[in-house]
Amino acid sequence: MALGFNPPGIWAPNGRAFSQGVVAPAGRTVYVTGQVAWDEHSNVVGVGDVRAQMVKSIENIEAILREVGGTLDDIVSMTIYFLDRAHLPIIQEVRSRYFKGGTAPASILIQVSGLVFPELLIELVPVAVVPPDRYRAPRPGA
Repeated sequence: MALGFNPPGIWAPNGRAFSQGVVAPAGRTVYVTGQVAWDEHSNVVGVGDVRAQMVKSIENIEAILREVGGTLDDIVSMTIYFLDRAHLPIIQEVRSRYFKGGTAPASILIQVSGLVFPELLIELVPVAVVPPDRYRAPRPGA
């Protein structure tokens, strides 16, 4: 499990679900393609609803990590691309449901003018480190 930390003397997360720094454990690094709110048929889930899109994107990440024995707690870094500054409180609220205290990833939020399809409001790009005792190679064709 990653060890997040927030040293004194710099700005604090103030309850937001991220860590200033993260020490990754030994393990396999998993780079995940940017995840958006697509279902298994590439249909957008939650058109116009950033909360639903954030949840679906995280569910997609969970499925990817589960394939190699990982969990959301194994994420050490997360880049979040978003369209509308007004969505930040919702993004932070949903993120706080999935990431807690000392395991929250280091994060960056980047406001963009658009994503690959106009219905998409958010894209998450995580990097995880799955510990050797849980890591398993992905199934062939997975």
